[in-house]
Amino acid sequence: MSTTQPDPEDPTWAVHRTLLPGGLRVVTERVPAVRSASVGVWIGVGSRDEGPSVAGAAHFLEHLLFKGTRTRSALDIAQEVDAVGGELNAFTAKEHTCFYAHVLDDDLALAVDLVADVVLRGRFDAADLEVERSVVLEEIAMRDDDAEDLLHDTFGATMFGDHPVGRPILGTEGSVEAMTRSRLASFHRRRYTPPQIVVAAAGNVDHQEVLELVRQRFAGHLDAQVTEPAPVRTSTSRIPGRPGVSVVADETEQAHLLLGMRALPRHDPRRFAMSVLSAAVGGGTSSRLFQQVREERGLAYSVYSGVESHADTGVFSVYAGCQPENLGEVAELVTAVLADVAEHGLHPDEVARGRGQLRGGLVLGLEDAASRMTRLGRGELNHGSHLSVADTLARIDAVTPEEVAALAADLLTRPRGLAVVGPYAHPDELPAPVRAAQAGRGRT
Repeated sequence: MSTTQPDPEDPTWAVHRTLLPGGLRVVTERVPAVRSASVGVWIGVGSRDEGPSVAGAAHFLEHLLFKGTRTRSALDIAQEVDAVGGELNAFTAKEHTCFYAHVLDDDLALAVDLVADVVLRGRFDAADLEVERSVVLEEIAMRDDDAEDLLHDTFGATMFGDHPVGRPILGTEGSVEAMTRSRLASFHRRRYTPPQIVVAAAGNVDHQEVLELVRQRFAGHLDAQVTEPAPVRTSTSRIPGRPGVSVVADETEQAHLLLGMRALPRHDPRRFAMSVLSAAVGGGTSSRLFQQVREERGLAYSVYSGVESHADTGVFSVYAGCQPENLGEVAELVTAVLADVAEHGLHPDEVARGRGQLRGGLVLGLEDAASRMTRLGRGELNHGSHLSVADTLARIDAVTPEEVAALAADLLTRPRGLAVVGPYAHPDELPAPVRAAQAGRGRT
């Protein structure tokens, strides 16, 4: 079954989508002005799909699959990519994994062949497993040496406890050390199935050509008995518990703080208003947080807000890194900004700048084929449909100050989570304004 999703306001834009036997989906967008092609194999499986005994399996598997296939060694793979000046890589997220290749348009067939070979035909060699175990443990150690990365992983557990969405994507030293070949092979066999797979391609590509390449490279994995893809991940269940406080003792030059609250899932129609709210509060150099914390008082080099959305929940957060002696004052300012916005909303000019920031970021971020491929893959897995750029811009432009004010009154008064990495051994050692910032005006 093939469909084409045109944009009546932009006749040059069209997303082509085909559902193959077995439930595998192929989605393409042609960008004729470029000479590149970007191909991604997206699997609707991430770290939140792991049980405690296999924590970090999705990420570990991503590493292991690059160590060789039935017909290619790891060196063969690297040499074939380098020979055409391309890039072959992968990443793991909370709810999906992506293996991708960026190449010249003439090398599209090689790109599809390589990503399909890696995803489908990894050899799971025992010696390779031990090599990659060491690499992943090094990655965890590197994360622990980066205070901001460590802070974000700590914050996830602070917000969601032991719920899978709050666990680190890398797993833990213990879970990685205990990972076995049979567990990873079983995870791959059970999770990497055609209904969970989307092949997304963008650039100077033709949908029918991509479709034929996928049919060839995925032959043997397409099952006519399966006629539907996996359903879009949704949930109406409430994640139990409430955010808490976490402190990681680290003798760093700065104290690093993340303060936030649970926010909207990605299917909530208010998500565009939430993005505008975040942009205005802490998304740019004219934002309230940047102006008050950095420009007016010079208390921090980096201060910003951000949002992330999952199938069943989300997070609105504020980050700041500062000298430990300034942490209390920074926390007071952050608290004051959030309280004022929650009570009074934002000025129409602030909302307009927030909308403009999102518009520019969206359009400029889609100047290359790789970004468009990523948008296709995520859109198909997360929503099962695709908003054109024009439609997305219209949704952003439709956000009003009244919508932002109503959302701020809801989100910014929710129970707060707090994570700090710095020279503190216990939450009781945090400056009083930091502890007060976490208490906030949270509702039960």
